[in-house]
Formats: sequence, C-alpha cells, structure tokens
Amino acid sequence: MPPNPASPPASLHIGAAIDGAGAHPAAWRVAPARPADLFTTAHYAAAAREAERGALDFVTLDDSLALQSGRADRVRGRLDALLTLTAVAPLTSRIGLVPTVTTTHTEPFHVAKAVATLDFASLGRAGWRVQISPTEAEARHIGRRPAVPAAVLWDEAAAVADVAARLWDSWDDDAEIRDAATGRFIDRDRLHYVDFTGPGWSVKGPSITPRPPQGHPLVVVRADDDAALAAAAAHADAVLIARPDPQSAAIARARVRAEVRQAGRSPDDVAVLADATVLLDTDGAAARDRRDRLDALAGAPGPAAGLDFTGTPADLARTLAQWAERGAADGFTVHPAVLPEDLTAFVDHVVPLLRGDGLFRAAYTADTLRGHFGLPRPAGHFART
Repeated sequence: MPPNPASPPASLHIGAAIDGAGAHPAAWRVAPARPADLFTTAHYAAAAREAERGALDFVTLDDSLALQSGRADRVRGRLDALLTLTAVAPLTSRIGLVPTVTTTHTEPFHVAKAVATLDFASLGRAGWRVQISPTEAEARHIGRRPAVPAAVLWDEAAAVADVAARLWDSWDDDAEIRDAATGRFIDRDRLHYVDFTGPGWSVKGPSITPRPPQGHPLVVVRADDDAALAAAAAHADAVLIARPDPQSAAIARARVRAEVRQAGRSPDDVAVLADATVLLDTDGAAARDRRDRLDALAGAPGPAAGLDFTGTPADLARTLAQWAERGAADGFTVHPAVLPEDLTAFVDHVVPLLRGDGLFRAAYTADTLRGHFGLPRPAGHFART
C-alpha cells in the first residue's frame, strides 16, 4: 500500500532562490541590496554561501530567453544561470546548484553537456530546472523557429530530459582508463550510441563528456499546468508548486504523487517543494512596515507566487511546520524578499527553530545534491541493459 500522502516528512528539503536583488520588485532600491553587483559572480556566490551556511539543500537561479517585462523601474536583464552557477561552484562546497535551463531553442546535446559540466565543476552538486520558452518574443530572439503552444514544448522538454540522461549514461563509469604508461586513456567499447529521436531532432551520441559525478544531475520541474506536470511525473526528482495555502498545496502534492505513480515511478522518490516568499523582521509590526515601504517604492504590492509571508522568524517556522504536518509539501523553495537581508534572517533565525522541532538537519550529511534528497547514484542505462 502506498504511504499516506498527508504524512509529514522526517526532514524538510529547503532551497533558496537567489534571483537578482530578491523576490520583491523594489528590492534593488533598499539597503542592504547593492544593485551595482547584480551582474557579478560575487553577488551570487555570496548568496549561495549564505544559504550553505544554513545547510540548505540547494539554491536556484532563474533564467529565460526573454527580457523581464514590467515597468521601467524594475530590474532588467540577467546573466546566464547555468554559466553563473558554474562559476559559483568552486566558491562553495556542499550546497546544490540548480540553474534554470530552457530546452526550447537550445540543442539537447549542448544542454546535456553543459549540465554535466556543472556537475563536474561542483563535484556532484548540480541540478537543473527544466523550462520552456513559449513566447513569440523568445522565438524572435533566436530566429530559428516560430512560437508553438506550451503543451508541445513540454513534450519536447520531456524528450530533452530523457535524452540528456541517456547521454550522461553513454559513457560507462569505467570507460576512462587514464593509463599513462600504455597510452590508453579511454576504452571505446564502454562508449555507446544513444540513437535517440525526439520531436524535430535526433541525437546520435555518445556524449563528449564523461558520465557526471552524480550519474544523473537532479532534475527539477515546476508543475504549473497539466503539460508541465506530465513532464515532471516522467522525469523530475523534485517538483515545484506555488499555492497560497496548505489546503490547496496538499491537493497539488497529492496530484503530483498520483501522476508520478501513474508514470511507473515511486512517489517517495520525488520531492514536492512549495514556494514561499518571505520577508522577516524582529516583530510583526516591523516586518509589515518593511513590506509597506517596499510596496510604496514599487507602486503596488509585490507579486508573490505561493505562500506570501511577512512576519517574524518564529511565525514563519510555525507556518512551515503546519504546512508540512498537513501534507502540503516535502519542503520549500524560499524566495527572500530582499537579498541578502531576508536570506540571512532565514538562516540565522528560522533554520534553528526548524532544527529544534526536528524538521531540518543540523548539518550536511551528504556531499552531493542527490544525496541531500536521499537519492542513490543510478546505474547507467547501458550497464543495466
């Protein structure tokens, strides 16, 4: 009998979004944010190290082929997420690194090679959030194909996730000999063609990059609609959801688990993580005052997907525990309203409270991102067959 989907996890999985100056659109206009640093590796490395100080599972960095929309006083432009976190990798040691990678206008072979490179650079801490590029503006930026419906693009994204895993497996773990005395570096019999045909493309293989340290870097998908959920059910190790309350989040989590089971996989191998935008201060009045000032600078309340929390660390820890107890999530992706202020407050004050309640580990117990999620290193496809 499958486990009760409402049962709380023994320990929460917690990640942090380190996008720009923070989740609030006016974050870049208030201290301690430094807008001049937003396009430097140092900014993202500092945020990742702060999350690592709290032993969080991972950090995410968003990406898109489109320029951010909205008013002219909002932050515009972004660095390539995967390249940025590859630069951050040697500046961190234990935290997982999960960039958003679009599959729509990029070659599957290049995607697999780039994500594998992040896994090598981080010594086994790579993940990737699979994303599509459905807009006409993004299509025009690349100029190779017109925009097509999102459902079609999610079918393609699922195929990219499939072929990426096969390319990572196209080198057996013992394919590299590296024998300087005999001059044999590789055993070609342990490299394999993947011969994969996807929608509108095909990949011969093998990869030109050895099998990554984790075997398969962690696959993350945001399940915003049915098409994305189908891709997540087939391929994701972690599924992101955005719901405003624990009741709707519990329904969404139960549906994810049902779809994963329908896809022939164990729901217990797939973590469902709820979004939580957080603004923290020493007391509720101070937190609301901070939020009011930010909203006034933005000219409107800052949009927040999922749980939108403004208050004290103690109240947030209690809220996260209640969500977990109600089966709303296996963990959370925390979106600090202002970086680094709200991330530091979360690490310094919320994490210890969760630890005191037995809901979060006291320290890292694994060296890889798959290890943080309790997932083994999978055997290669060709080794299995």
